[in-house]
Amino acid sequence: MKLIIAIALSLLQSLSFAAAPFAKTQAPGYYRMMLGDFEVTAICDGTSNLPFDKWLHTPPAATHKALKDAFLDTPTETSFNAFVVNTGQKLVMIDVGGGNLFGPTLGNLIANLKAAGYQPEQIDDIYITHMHPDHIGGLGTSPSVFPNAFIHADKRDADYWLNESNKATAHEADKDYFKGIISTVGEYAKAGKLKTFDGKTQLLPGVTAIPSYGHTPGHTRYLVESKGQKLMLLGDLLHLGVIQFKDPSVTIVFDSDARQAMASRQAVFKDAAEEAYLVGAAHLQFPGLGHIRRHGKGYEFIPANYTVPR
Repeated sequence: MKLIIAIALSLLQSLSFAAAPFAKTQAPGYYRMMLGDFEVTAICDGTSNLPFDKWLHTPPAATHKALKDAFLDTPTETSFNAFVVNTGQKLVMIDVGGGNLFGPTLGNLIANLKAAGYQPEQIDDIYITHMHPDHIGGLGTSPSVFPNAFIHADKRDADYWLNESNKATAHEADKDYFKGIISTVGEYAKAGKLKTFDGKTQLLPGVTAIPSYGHTPGHTRYLVESKGQKLMLLGDLLHLGVIQFKDPSVTIVFDSDARQAMASRQAVFKDAAEEAYLVGAAHLQFPGLGHIRRHGKGYEFIPANYTVPR
């Protein structure tokens, strides 16, 4: 009997069991929180590796050091976030990610929206911070993607990006921007589903568009407030937090007016730190929500505490 057991154990030890395969997937990209009586859901459209050492107006060595100090590398994996606000009366989305206009690693907005419990046809309004491709590509090339939604944007961005004359005279590198915007936002405009506003405008009770010009001609941030709680959605007022929080004067090559973009960022950071309201941004690490506070001559970002809505 002992011999039989020994032979059996030897055979078992000789067997090779295959390891479980790598899943190489992430959990559905949404995060939900309450803001007063409003429910806010961050939606991830995906991530992309971005060469900030080539894009930021700061010495590459300084960018590399800041990234290394934050345990990051270059190119830097960067989040592309959108936000859904349920007011109880309206379901609105701020930005829609890049869709297929910003590389193959984006385009997850609709899947993650559905995972969060919403259907695209439930969206009543879409508020655009600005018309760069990574913020409007998720609209798709037909209003059927969001069949019941109206698109809202500052008229300065609409007038600039939907103008064929501007496209014709643009730098060659920018022509694809115009093509993408005209093929997405332009299709909603043709269907009568684009509404523009001029500067600071209350779009809904509790949701206000506020100018933050500079990154684009009509770049806009959105203030969401309910029961005394505030969330400011910043759009592209910043792109790389580990540098631009410490030094808000650092601009990026995509700013249409770098000086104005810098001034907008500095003013909002100062206000957010003084007023201690929540902020959300398109390119902060998902879910991109937290607070800004003073730190030395600059600022630092404190990510929001993980909460479960109850």
